[in-house]
Amino acid sequence: MTSKIRLFTVYLIISVCVLPISCLAASSGNKVYVIPVSGEVSPGMAVFIERAIKDALAERPEVLIFEMDTFGGRVDSALQIVDAVSNISKVKTIAYVSKRAISAGALIALSCNRLVMKNGTTIGDCAPITYTKEGPKMMGEKFQSPLRAKFRALAGKNGYPEALAEAMVTEGMEVYRIEMPDKTVYMDSVEYDDLSPGEKKSILSKKTVVKKGELLTMNDAEAVELGFSKMSVGGFDELVKKMGLETFEIVKMKQQWSETLVRQINTIAPILMMIGMAAVYMEIKAPGFGAPGIVGIICLTLVFFNQYIVGLADYTELIMLLLGLVLLGFEFFVIPGFGIAGIAGFICIIVGMILSFQGFVIPDPSLPWEAALLSKNIIQVLGSCLMAFVISMLLLRYLVPKLSRVISGPYLSTTLEDSHADSKEAEKVRVGDKCVAMTLLRPSGKARIGNDVFDVISDGEFMEKGTAIVISEIQGNRLIVIKDVSK
Repeated sequence: MTSKIRLFTVYLIISVCVLPISCLAASSGNKVYVIPVSGEVSPGMAVFIERAIKDALAERPEVLIFEMDTFGGRVDSALQIVDAVSNISKVKTIAYVSKRAISAGALIALSCNRLVMKNGTTIGDCAPITYTKEGPKMMGEKFQSPLRAKFRALAGKNGYPEALAEAMVTEGMEVYRIEMPDKTVYMDSVEYDDLSPGEKKSILSKKTVVKKGELLTMNDAEAVELGFSKMSVGGFDELVKKMGLETFEIVKMKQQWSETLVRQINTIAPILMMIGMAAVYMEIKAPGFGAPGIVGIICLTLVFFNQYIVGLADYTELIMLLLGLVLLGFEFFVIPGFGIAGIAGFICIIVGMILSFQGFVIPDPSLPWEAALLSKNIIQVLGSCLMAFVISMLLLRYLVPKLSRVISGPYLSTTLEDSHADSKEAEKVRVGDKCVAMTLLRPSGKARIGNDVFDVISDGEFMEKGTAIVISEIQGNRLIVIKDVSK
């Protein structure tokens, strides 16, 4: 009996101490999180990926897989995502190229510990470009140098060939595959020229991998051969099998509705800004405060808070925007007409909107894409304002006067066509009475009829003082006159 009690006690201790530990291990280390990196690389994508990484790491997963399908996008957003991925520690990260990882997408993919590509997919070509009247144009060395350094750092950290990684962003590089007795290396033409004669003699073979004037872009097979991709797979299921993750729970992260809305608003932000500016201008030109003012405030608020959510707008932009609205409020309700307060209000709103599209106030000289982004934002905001002015003028000219036809009344249903006004002056004269102009008629003035002087108006013709005239028509208390051609 005593031995049974001892055995039961030991079993109870094991159950209490060991079972929770095994459950904890099972709940925390048996998950693989898949984070999609699809579409344009933008501030909205950066916010989603940062949130997804944070939520996934809270569950202590075994692996994080970033499923790549992007042509690239904004450099600042890509670098924000790269920093978030690079800061992940104690968790393996895998970039799985399901369709393509081009431009900024290649930069994000190389920030992961491993690269796996689906059959027929591509990666590479990360040269910074700008769009001109002649089409896309590659930016110069000033733009390439910081990106080249970032590629080199990521390649060194994750074990990718550094020279080939730089060739993704540098058009002027020529990279060779050098086979030596004890190793195979990739080096550019400058490094090769710096080799000593003895080192060059030991080279077994030399092959040009990237020609000068080309950017490195690889398919899945080339990526494996060149030492980037660990393997090519037929699909995600094959990836899971070959990586030995069949027993793990696969959790695919999805965008929240708010993150989807943010990305959608970001694509139409210039249109919303244009509508908002046009509505505000219409409100200034119209009496009182009504629908255009409400629409304008809603559109501008949507644009601003969208930029605030993605981390580009802050208190500086909010202060500028509020100051602009306050100045416009003074123009609406306090100061008559449109003057300094209204102009200052518009300037404050424009400056606030420009700053809300970027994460900096003054561009950093070491980050040349910031100056390019500032120029783009200025053109975008000022272009929206110009279009808003044109649209508002057209609406005020053609649409607003016709609103009475579609908006219910009450309105006057009669006209003043048959109305008349009795005037004592008009009772003294008749159509056909002759008179003389006492003043210049341009076209209104005074005329003498008999001993009385009357206010008259010529029938569109200017007449000099002393001109003989005759009354041609009487409209209420208005005497219409024409030249007396009988004299």
